[in-house]
Amino acid sequence: MLAGAAEAVNSRSSLTTEGDRCHAAADRSTREAPLVDFDDTPEEAEYRAGVRRALEQHAAELLHVSAGEEAVDAATAEAELRRTQRVLYETGLVGVTWPREHGGQGGTLVQQAIVQQELARARVPTLINHIGLGMCGPTVIAHGSDDQRQRYLTRLLRADDVWCQLFSEPASGSDLAALRTTAVRDGDDWVVNGQKVWTTLAHVADRGILLTRTDPGKPKHAGLTMFVVDMHAPGVTVRPLRQMIGSAGFNEVFFDDVRIPDGERLGEPGEGWRVALTTLMNERVAIGGAGSDLGIPVEALVAHARQRLPQLDHDRQVLARQALGRAVVASLATRYTGYRRFSELGRGGVPGAEASAGKLAGTAAAKLVADAGVRLLGDDAVYAATAEGDETWQRSQGFLPGLAIAGGTDQVLRNILGERVLGLPPEPRADKTAPFSGGAR
Repeated sequence: MLAGAAEAVNSRSSLTTEGDRCHAAADRSTREAPLVDFDDTPEEAEYRAGVRRALEQHAAELLHVSAGEEAVDAATAEAELRRTQRVLYETGLVGVTWPREHGGQGGTLVQQAIVQQELARARVPTLINHIGLGMCGPTVIAHGSDDQRQRYLTRLLRADDVWCQLFSEPASGSDLAALRTTAVRDGDDWVVNGQKVWTTLAHVADRGILLTRTDPGKPKHAGLTMFVVDMHAPGVTVRPLRQMIGSAGFNEVFFDDVRIPDGERLGEPGEGWRVALTTLMNERVAIGGAGSDLGIPVEALVAHARQRLPQLDHDRQVLARQALGRAVVASLATRYTGYRRFSELGRGGVPGAEASAGKLAGTAAAKLVADAGVRLLGDDAVYAATAEGDETWQRSQGFLPGLAIAGGTDQVLRNILGERVLGLPPEPRADKTAPFSGGAR
């Protein structure tokens, strides 16, 4: 399974040796249910070949990133990104795991991973509607009305509407349930006032899922309600936040007497926390899922090291090699643990708290990869970030702190693993009856 991502860097410095493959084959012959299978099954190999053919056939219609470029700015390439997702949807490569009755392909998680790997191989950037596909859409499927599903899901899959997730606020930090944005009932509408922050894609979004406080008299987890909001409605103001890497992927969003029809409510009034948990679960699976690396792939780091190590003096080589070793070990350990998770899911297992482990380990490994890449630049790290240089490693290093917050901070995820996986006593909280809130955007 997932052979495409387990290929060696090259024959001289193989991260996955022929001996490893023979050992895996021996395991498959001696154990009924191996923990990990790195090779595609015949069905998966056929599916991968079909995906590759489709991408080659439609290459001229898709946006591609150049070598050393991992992503594009959604604001400057919005039209091309929307077109790319629409073409991929019409080719059957978007919404792979979504149910067919909601416009998806009814496929498996392994097939989704194969699509992600082949998109990366073809250098197609992250889909513009990844927040909608991974978080908002599944929430609408689980909690929306038939009318909402009919109106929104196909347009979301086609990127006719781009979606964002309006959770975090300036004063609540990782305690999502402490939010202050209010929604007050007024006839058939709700009137919303408040502020959200760190909202990815809000500057290009058409719709969003919005968590609000509708009953301030109840305990904080019990007085919340979720809505679908029109990001172009009167009273909605989006202000991009310029990051240190130069782009403005995050935004702050203000709501001033924004009217939302009651028909845009997701779930019953006061059930917003239950609805939000669906979003959070899907967010952690989307961020920490197996089959792809967070940030720059470790193979790119190894190639970077071959080029840069000979240019460093002895002392810097020693430090760079140490950083390189830590990054490679962490990255491959995270990747192969993800393959183990996918192998289990492929045998009928159910996703659980391991999504938190995958997200926690994935962001830590991505940081190590980016830090090692910058260290390998030596003094050039200062100058490579100019218009004339390759700023890939610096941009990745600057972006990853934000990813570490998305879907729950490291501290939140460690608490989840301690309590729900290891069975440790819960951390004392002011609200003894409240479930752990987690962090979100």
